Amino acid sequence: MNWKIFVGLRYLTRRSKERFISIISVISVLGVIVGVAALVVVISIMTGFDIEIREKIIGTYSHIIVLKEGGISNTEEAISTLNEKEHIVASAPFIEEQAFLKYKDNTVGVLLRGLDEKREGAVSNVREYINSGKLSFGNNGIIIGSELAKALRIRKNDTLTVFSPYSNRGKKFTVSGTFTSGRYDYDANIVFISLTEAKALFKRDSVSGIGVRVDNEFNAYAIKRALQNDFHYPFTVKTWMELDKNLMRALAIEKKMMFIILALIIVVACFNVASSLIMQVIEKTKDIGILRAIGAKASDIKTIFIFLGLSVGALGAFLGSVIGILIAGNINVIAGTIEKATGLELFPSDIYYLSSIPVKIVAQDVAVIAAFSLTLALAASLYPAWKASRLNPVEAIRYE
Repeated sequence: MNWKIFVGLRYLTRRSKERFISIISVISVLGVIVGVAALVVVISIMTGFDIEIREKIIGTYSHIIVLKEGGISNTEEAISTLNEKEHIVASAPFIEEQAFLKYKDNTVGVLLRGLDEKREGAVSNVREYINSGKLSFGNNGIIIGSELAKALRIRKNDTLTVFSPYSNRGKKFTVSGTFTSGRYDYDANIVFISLTEAKALFKRDSVSGIGVRVDNEFNAYAIKRALQNDFHYPFTVKTWMELDKNLMRALAIEKKMMFIILALIIVVACFNVASSLIMQVIEKTKDIGILRAIGAKASDIKTIFIFLGLSVGALGAFLGSVIGILIAGNINVIAGTIEKATGLELFPSDIYYLSSIPVKIVAQDVAVIAAFSLTLALAASLYPAWKASRLNPVEAIRYE
Protein backbone atom coordinates (compact mmCIF):
# COMPACT_ATOMS: atom_id res chain seq x y z
CA MET A 1 0.00 0.00 0.00
CA ASN A 2 1.20 3.48 -0.85
CA TRP A 3 2.38 5.26 2.29
CA LYS A 4 0.32 8.37 1.50
CA ILE A 5 -2.87 6.30 1.35
CA PHE A 6 -1.83 4.54 4.58
CA VAL A 7 -1.38 7.87 6.38
CA GLY A 8 -4.65 9.18 4.95
CA LEU A 9 -6.54 6.10 6.17
CA ARG A 10 -4.98 6.48 9.62
CA TYR A 11 -6.18 10.07 9.81
CA LEU A 12 -9.62 8.97 8.62
CA THR A 13 -10.12 6.05 11.00
CA ARG A 14 -8.26 7.15 14.15
CA ARG A 15 -10.15 9.21 16.65
CA SER A 16 -8.92 12.78 16.90
CA LYS A 17 -7.39 14.05 20.13
CA GLU A 18 -9.86 16.90 20.06
CA ARG A 19 -13.38 15.46 20.45
CA PHE A 20 -14.89 18.52 18.75
CA ILE A 21 -12.93 17.83 15.55
CA SER A 22 -14.19 14.22 15.55
CA ILE A 23 -17.79 15.45 15.88
CA ILE A 24 -17.32 17.90 12.99
CA SER A 25 -15.91 15.06 10.84
CA VAL A 26 -18.91 12.83 11.61
CA ILE A 27 -21.31 15.70 10.86
CA SER A 28 -19.62 16.35 7.52
CA VAL A 29 -20.01 12.69 6.50
CA LEU A 30 -23.65 12.65 7.66
CA GLY A 31 -24.31 15.85 5.71
CA VAL A 32 -23.07 14.26 2.48
CA ILE A 33 -25.12 11.11 3.20
CA VAL A 34 -28.32 13.08 3.80
CA GLY A 35 -27.79 15.28 0.74
CA VAL A 36 -27.07 12.37 -1.60
CA ALA A 37 -29.96 10.29 -0.21
CA ALA A 38 -32.39 13.21 -0.57
CA LEU A 39 -31.28 13.83 -4.15
CA VAL A 40 -31.58 10.15 -5.11
CA VAL A 41 -35.11 9.91 -3.64
CA VAL A 42 -36.39 13.16 -5.19
CA ILE A 43 -34.83 12.60 -8.63
CA SER A 44 -36.17 9.01 -8.67
CA ILE A 45 -39.67 10.27 -7.88
CA MET A 46 -39.45 13.05 -10.48
CA THR A 47 -38.21 10.54 -13.08
CA GLY A 48 -41.08 8.25 -12.08
CA PHE A 49 -43.55 11.09 -12.55
CA ASP A 50 -42.09 11.85 -15.97
CA ILE A 51 -42.29 8.23 -17.15
CA GLU A 52 -45.71 7.61 -15.58
CA ILE A 53 -47.30 10.70 -17.13
CA ARG A 54 -45.74 9.85 -20.49
CA GLU A 55 -47.04 6.27 -20.36
CA LYS A 56 -50.53 7.42 -19.36
CA ILE A 57 -50.67 9.93 -22.20
CA ILE A 58 -49.40 7.36 -24.72
CA GLY A 59 -51.60 4.64 -23.23
CA THR A 60 -54.86 6.58 -23.40
CA TYR A 61 -54.08 8.36 -26.65
CA SER A 62 -51.84 7.49 -29.59
CA HIS A 63 -48.26 8.47 -30.40
CA ILE A 64 -49.52 10.86 -33.09
CA ILE A 65 -53.00 12.26 -33.72
CA VAL A 66 -54.12 13.61 -37.09
CA LEU A 67 -57.02 16.06 -36.76
CA LYS A 68 -59.00 18.12 -39.26
CA GLU A 69 -61.13 21.17 -38.80
CA GLY A 70 -64.72 20.03 -39.36
CA GLY A 71 -63.77 16.35 -39.16
CA ILE A 72 -62.21 13.78 -41.49
CA SER A 73 -64.80 12.41 -43.90
CA ASN A 74 -62.60 10.29 -46.19
CA THR A 75 -61.45 8.15 -43.25
CA GLU A 76 -60.35 4.99 -45.04
CA GLU A 77 -58.38 6.93 -47.64
CA ALA A 78 -56.55 8.87 -44.90
CA ILE A 79 -55.82 5.66 -42.94
CA SER A 80 -54.49 3.99 -46.10
CA THR A 81 -52.20 6.97 -46.77
CA LEU A 82 -50.93 6.95 -43.19
CA ASN A 83 -50.23 3.21 -43.09
CA GLU A 84 -48.09 3.47 -46.21
CA LYS A 85 -45.73 5.90 -44.45
CA GLU A 86 -42.41 4.79 -43.04
CA HIS A 87 -42.24 4.14 -39.25
CA ILE A 88 -46.06 4.00 -38.90
CA VAL A 89 -47.27 0.75 -37.35
CA ALA A 90 -51.06 1.20 -37.22
CA SER A 91 -53.85 3.78 -37.46
CA ALA A 92 -57.37 3.99 -36.02
CA PRO A 93 -60.18 6.57 -36.33
CA PHE A 94 -61.92 8.12 -33.34
CA ILE A 95 -64.51 10.71 -32.40
CA GLU A 96 -63.92 12.95 -29.38
CA GLU A 97 -66.55 15.41 -28.19
CA GLN A 98 -67.88 16.96 -24.99
CA ALA A 99 -71.10 15.43 -23.67
CA PHE A 100 -73.32 15.24 -20.60
CA LEU A 101 -73.79 12.00 -18.69
CA LYS A 102 -76.95 11.55 -16.61
CA TYR A 103 -77.31 8.79 -14.04
CA LYS A 104 -80.32 8.90 -11.71
CA ASP A 105 -80.31 12.47 -10.33
CA ASN A 106 -76.68 13.19 -11.21
CA THR A 107 -75.54 14.98 -14.36
CA VAL A 108 -71.86 15.55 -15.13
CA GLY A 109 -69.85 16.77 -18.10
CA VAL A 110 -67.57 14.18 -19.68
CA LEU A 111 -65.18 13.80 -22.59
CA LEU A 112 -66.75 11.15 -24.82
CA ARG A 113 -64.57 9.15 -27.18
CA GLY A 114 -65.97 6.94 -29.91
CA LEU A 115 -63.53 4.10 -30.65
CA ASP A 116 -63.17 1.48 -33.35
CA GLU A 117 -63.18 -1.79 -31.39
CA LYS A 118 -61.10 -3.67 -33.96
CA ARG A 119 -58.43 -1.03 -34.60
CA GLU A 120 -58.04 0.88 -31.32
CA GLY A 121 -56.04 -1.86 -29.60
CA ALA A 122 -53.27 -1.45 -32.18
CA VAL A 123 -52.73 2.27 -31.53
CA SER A 124 -53.25 2.70 -27.74
CA ASN A 125 -53.29 0.77 -24.47
CA VAL A 126 -56.98 1.39 -23.74
CA ARG A 127 -57.70 -2.33 -23.90
CA GLU A 128 -55.19 -3.01 -21.11
CA TYR A 129 -56.81 -0.37 -18.88
CA ILE A 130 -60.30 -1.91 -19.13
CA ASN A 131 -60.98 -4.00 -16.04
CA SER A 132 -62.38 -6.89 -18.09
CA GLY A 133 -59.30 -6.79 -20.30
CA LYS A 134 -61.45 -6.62 -23.43
CA LEU A 135 -62.49 -3.63 -25.55
CA SER A 136 -66.06 -4.66 -26.32
CA PHE A 137 -69.14 -2.45 -26.19
CA GLY A 138 -71.82 -4.93 -27.20
CA ASN A 139 -75.27 -3.47 -27.82
CA ASN A 140 -75.35 0.22 -26.78
CA GLY A 141 -72.49 -0.36 -24.37
CA ILE A 142 -70.41 2.31 -22.64
CA ILE A 143 -67.14 2.04 -20.74
CA ILE A 144 -66.51 4.67 -18.07
CA GLY A 145 -63.56 5.66 -15.91
CA SER A 146 -63.27 3.97 -12.52
CA GLU A 147 -63.14 7.28 -10.62
CA LEU A 148 -66.29 8.49 -12.39
CA ALA A 149 -68.02 5.20 -11.59
CA LYS A 150 -66.99 5.53 -7.96
CA ALA A 151 -68.17 9.14 -7.72
CA LEU A 152 -71.61 8.40 -9.21
CA ARG A 153 -71.84 4.87 -7.73
CA ILE A 154 -72.32 3.33 -11.15
CA ARG A 155 -72.01 -0.43 -11.53
CA LYS A 156 -71.72 -2.76 -14.49
CA ASN A 157 -75.01 -3.24 -16.43
CA ASP A 158 -76.46 0.00 -15.03
CA THR A 159 -78.29 2.18 -17.55
CA LEU A 160 -77.38 5.82 -18.03
CA THR A 161 -78.10 8.55 -20.58
CA VAL A 162 -75.59 10.51 -22.64
CA PHE A 163 -76.61 13.90 -24.05
CA SER A 164 -74.87 15.64 -26.92
CA PRO A 165 -74.89 19.46 -26.67
CA TYR A 166 -74.12 19.61 -30.41
CA SER A 167 -76.89 17.42 -31.81
CA ASN A 168 -79.25 18.25 -28.94
CA ARG A 169 -80.20 14.64 -28.42
CA GLY A 170 -79.66 11.94 -25.83
CA LYS A 171 -79.31 8.19 -25.88
CA LYS A 172 -79.41 5.47 -23.26
CA PHE A 173 -76.35 3.23 -22.79
CA THR A 174 -75.63 0.18 -20.66
CA VAL A 175 -72.37 0.14 -18.68
CA SER A 176 -70.36 -2.74 -20.10
CA GLY A 177 -67.25 -2.07 -18.03
CA THR A 178 -64.89 0.41 -16.42
CA PHE A 179 -61.28 1.35 -17.09
CA THR A 180 -58.43 2.45 -14.84
CA SER A 181 -55.57 4.32 -16.51
CA GLY A 182 -53.94 5.40 -13.25
CA ARG A 183 -54.41 9.11 -13.98
CA TYR A 184 -57.20 10.59 -11.90
CA ASP A 185 -58.20 13.24 -14.46
CA TYR A 186 -58.61 10.60 -17.17
CA ASP A 187 -60.47 8.11 -14.96
CA ALA A 188 -62.85 10.79 -13.68
CA ASN A 189 -63.73 12.47 -16.99
CA ILE A 190 -63.40 10.13 -19.99
CA VAL A 191 -66.00 7.64 -21.26
CA PHE A 192 -65.80 5.34 -24.29
CA ILE A 193 -68.51 4.20 -26.70
CA SER A 194 -68.28 2.53 -30.11
CA LEU A 195 -67.43 4.67 -33.12
CA THR A 196 -70.73 3.78 -34.77
CA GLU A 197 -72.76 4.88 -31.72
CA ALA A 198 -70.72 8.11 -31.49
CA LYS A 199 -71.52 8.97 -35.11
CA ALA A 200 -75.22 8.37 -34.44
CA LEU A 201 -75.19 10.38 -31.19
CA PHE A 202 -73.46 13.40 -32.70
CA LYS A 203 -75.20 13.07 -36.08
CA ARG A 204 -72.03 13.06 -38.13
CA ASP A 205 -70.45 10.93 -40.86
CA SER A 206 -66.91 12.14 -40.26
CA VAL A 207 -64.48 11.35 -37.45
CA SER A 208 -62.63 13.83 -35.21
CA GLY A 209 -59.25 12.38 -36.01
CA ILE A 210 -57.03 9.38 -36.59
CA GLY A 211 -54.72 7.95 -33.95
CA VAL A 212 -51.35 6.69 -35.17
CA ARG A 213 -48.85 4.36 -33.50
CA VAL A 214 -45.21 4.65 -34.59
CA ASP A 215 -42.28 2.29 -34.09
CA ASN A 216 -40.47 4.73 -31.76
CA GLU A 217 -42.47 7.24 -29.70
CA PHE A 218 -39.37 9.39 -29.12
CA ASN A 219 -39.11 9.89 -32.88
CA ALA A 220 -42.66 11.29 -33.03
CA TYR A 221 -41.58 14.85 -33.88
CA ALA A 222 -39.58 13.76 -36.93
CA ILE A 223 -42.47 11.58 -38.15
CA LYS A 224 -44.87 14.48 -37.56
CA ARG A 225 -42.81 16.74 -39.81
CA ALA A 226 -42.84 14.09 -42.54
CA LEU A 227 -46.63 13.67 -42.25
CA GLN A 228 -47.24 17.41 -42.54
CA ASN A 229 -46.14 17.24 -46.18
CA ASP A 230 -49.30 15.25 -46.99
CA PHE A 231 -51.55 16.38 -44.13
CA HIS A 232 -51.25 20.16 -44.24
CA TYR A 233 -53.97 22.72 -43.46
CA PRO A 234 -56.84 22.17 -42.63
CA PHE A 235 -55.23 19.07 -41.05
CA THR A 236 -53.38 19.34 -37.74
CA VAL A 237 -50.81 16.78 -36.65
CA LYS A 238 -50.04 16.49 -32.92
CA THR A 239 -47.62 14.25 -31.05
CA TRP A 240 -48.21 12.71 -27.62
CA MET A 241 -45.79 15.27 -26.15
CA GLU A 242 -48.01 18.13 -27.33
CA LEU A 243 -51.19 16.70 -25.80
CA ASP A 244 -50.00 17.63 -22.31
CA LYS A 245 -47.18 19.99 -23.22
CA ASN A 246 -47.44 22.26 -20.17
CA LEU A 247 -47.42 19.32 -17.77
CA MET A 248 -44.40 17.68 -19.42
CA ARG A 249 -42.53 21.01 -19.44
CA ALA A 250 -43.44 21.66 -15.79
CA LEU A 251 -42.12 18.23 -14.79
CA ALA A 252 -38.83 18.82 -16.62
CA ILE A 253 -38.34 22.25 -15.02
CA GLU A 254 -39.35 20.97 -11.59
CA LYS A 255 -36.86 18.10 -11.83
CA LYS A 256 -34.02 20.51 -12.63
CA MET A 257 -35.01 22.95 -9.90
CA MET A 258 -35.31 20.20 -7.28
CA PHE A 259 -31.82 18.98 -8.23
CA ILE A 260 -30.39 22.47 -7.81
CA ILE A 261 -32.17 23.09 -4.49
CA LEU A 262 -31.29 19.75 -2.92
CA ALA A 263 -27.73 19.94 -4.27
CA LEU A 264 -27.26 22.85 -1.87
CA ILE A 265 -27.46 20.31 0.99
CA ILE A 266 -24.37 18.59 -0.42
CA VAL A 267 -22.68 21.98 -0.94
CA VAL A 268 -23.24 22.86 2.74
CA ALA A 269 -22.00 19.41 3.75
CA CYS A 270 -18.84 19.95 1.72
CA PHE A 271 -18.23 23.23 3.56
CA ASN A 272 -18.25 21.07 6.70
CA VAL A 273 -15.76 18.74 5.01
CA ALA A 274 -13.48 21.71 4.33
CA SER A 275 -13.77 23.00 7.91
CA SER A 276 -13.05 19.57 9.40
CA LEU A 277 -10.00 19.18 7.16
CA ILE A 278 -8.72 22.62 8.15
CA MET A 279 -9.05 21.65 11.82
CA GLN A 280 -7.21 18.40 11.12
CA VAL A 281 -4.41 20.32 9.42
CA ILE A 282 -4.08 22.47 12.55
CA GLU A 283 -4.13 19.39 14.81
CA LYS A 284 -1.67 17.43 12.64
CA THR A 285 0.84 20.28 12.33
CA LYS A 286 3.48 18.27 14.23
CA ASP A 287 2.88 15.17 12.06
CA ILE A 288 3.14 17.23 8.89
CA GLY A 289 6.39 18.80 10.09
CA ILE A 290 7.88 15.38 10.86
CA LEU A 291 6.82 13.99 7.49
CA ARG A 292 8.38 16.97 5.71
CA ALA A 293 11.55 16.65 7.81
CA ILE A 294 12.06 13.00 6.83
CA GLY A 295 11.75 13.76 3.14
CA ALA A 296 8.05 13.99 2.24
CA LYS A 297 7.37 16.47 -0.54
CA ALA A 298 4.78 19.24 -0.41
CA SER A 299 2.83 17.36 -3.13
CA ASP A 300 2.79 14.25 -0.89
CA ILE A 301 1.20 16.20 1.97
CA LYS A 302 -1.29 17.68 -0.46
CA THR A 303 -2.16 14.17 -1.75
CA ILE A 304 -2.79 12.89 1.81
CA PHE A 305 -5.38 15.54 2.59
CA ILE A 306 -7.01 15.39 -0.85
CA PHE A 307 -7.33 11.64 -0.33
CA LEU A 308 -8.83 12.31 3.08
CA GLY A 309 -11.45 14.67 1.60
CA LEU A 310 -12.25 12.29 -1.25
CA SER A 311 -12.63 9.41 1.24
CA VAL A 312 -15.20 11.39 3.21
CA GLY A 313 -17.02 12.24 -0.04
CA ALA A 314 -16.89 8.65 -1.30
CA LEU A 315 -18.18 7.28 2.02
CA GLY A 316 -21.02 9.81 2.06
CA ALA A 317 -21.86 9.22 -1.63
CA PHE A 318 -21.91 5.43 -1.22
CA LEU A 319 -23.98 5.31 1.97
CA GLY A 320 -26.25 8.12 0.73
CA SER A 321 -26.86 6.30 -2.56
CA VAL A 322 -27.68 3.03 -0.78
CA ILE A 323 -30.02 4.72 1.69
CA GLY A 324 -31.63 6.80 -1.07
CA ILE A 325 -32.25 3.71 -3.22
CA LEU A 326 -33.78 1.84 -0.26
CA ILE A 327 -36.08 4.76 0.61
CA ALA A 328 -37.07 5.37 -3.02
CA GLY A 329 -37.78 1.69 -3.62
CA ASN A 330 -40.09 1.52 -0.59
CA ILE A 331 -41.55 5.04 -0.73
CA ASN A 332 -45.16 3.87 -1.13
CA VAL A 333 -44.83 1.50 1.85
CA ILE A 334 -43.33 4.31 3.94
CA ALA A 335 -46.05 6.75 2.83
CA GLY A 336 -48.75 4.18 3.64
CA THR A 337 -47.31 3.60 7.10
CA ILE A 338 -47.19 7.35 7.81
CA GLU A 339 -50.77 7.78 6.56
CA LYS A 340 -52.01 5.01 8.86
CA ALA A 341 -50.12 6.43 11.83
CA THR A 342 -51.10 10.07 11.32
CA GLY A 343 -54.30 9.88 9.30
CA LEU A 344 -52.87 12.36 6.77
CA GLU A 345 -53.11 11.57 3.06
CA LEU A 346 -49.60 12.28 1.79
CA PHE A 347 -50.37 11.66 -1.89
CA PRO A 348 -53.96 12.65 -2.79
CA SER A 349 -54.81 11.09 -6.16
CA ASP A 350 -57.21 13.92 -7.06
CA ILE A 351 -54.35 16.43 -6.81
CA TYR A 352 -51.48 14.48 -8.34
CA TYR A 353 -53.66 12.56 -10.87
CA LEU A 354 -51.91 9.29 -9.96
CA SER A 355 -53.01 6.42 -7.72
CA SER A 356 -49.58 5.91 -6.11
CA ILE A 357 -46.22 7.66 -5.87
CA PRO A 358 -44.33 6.84 -9.09
CA VAL A 359 -40.66 5.95 -8.63
CA LYS A 360 -38.05 5.06 -11.22
CA ILE A 361 -34.50 4.55 -9.98
CA VAL A 362 -32.12 5.19 -12.89
CA ALA A 363 -28.54 4.04 -12.40
CA GLN A 364 -27.26 6.93 -14.50
CA ASP A 365 -29.00 9.49 -12.24
CA VAL A 366 -27.53 7.88 -9.11
CA ALA A 367 -24.07 7.86 -10.73
CA VAL A 368 -24.36 11.56 -11.64
CA ILE A 369 -25.39 12.46 -8.07
CA ALA A 370 -22.52 10.42 -6.60
CA ALA A 371 -20.04 11.98 -9.04
CA PHE A 372 -21.37 15.45 -8.19
CA SER A 373 -20.85 14.87 -4.46
CA LEU A 374 -17.33 13.51 -5.05
CA THR A 375 -16.46 16.55 -7.17
CA LEU A 376 -17.64 18.90 -4.40
CA ALA A 377 -15.71 16.89 -1.80
CA LEU A 378 -12.59 17.18 -3.97
CA ALA A 379 -13.09 20.94 -4.33
CA ALA A 380 -13.60 21.25 -0.56
CA SER A 381 -10.32 19.46 0.16
CA LEU A 382 -8.14 21.54 -2.18
CA TYR A 383 -7.61 24.55 0.12
CA PRO A 384 -6.88 22.55 3.32
CA ALA A 385 -4.50 20.29 1.32
CA TRP A 386 -2.73 23.32 -0.17
CA LYS A 387 -2.46 24.91 3.28
CA ALA A 388 -0.99 21.73 4.75
CA SER A 389 1.58 21.47 1.93
CA ARG A 390 2.73 25.06 2.59
CA LEU A 391 3.69 24.40 6.23
CA ASN A 392 7.37 24.96 6.99
CA PRO A 393 8.73 21.79 8.69
CA VAL A 394 10.99 23.76 11.04
CA GLU A 395 8.17 26.05 12.14
CA ALA A 396 5.81 23.10 12.42
CA ILE A 397 7.89 21.19 14.99
CA ARG A 398 9.71 24.09 16.71
CA TYR A 399 7.33 24.33 19.66
CA GLU A 400 6.35 20.67 19.82
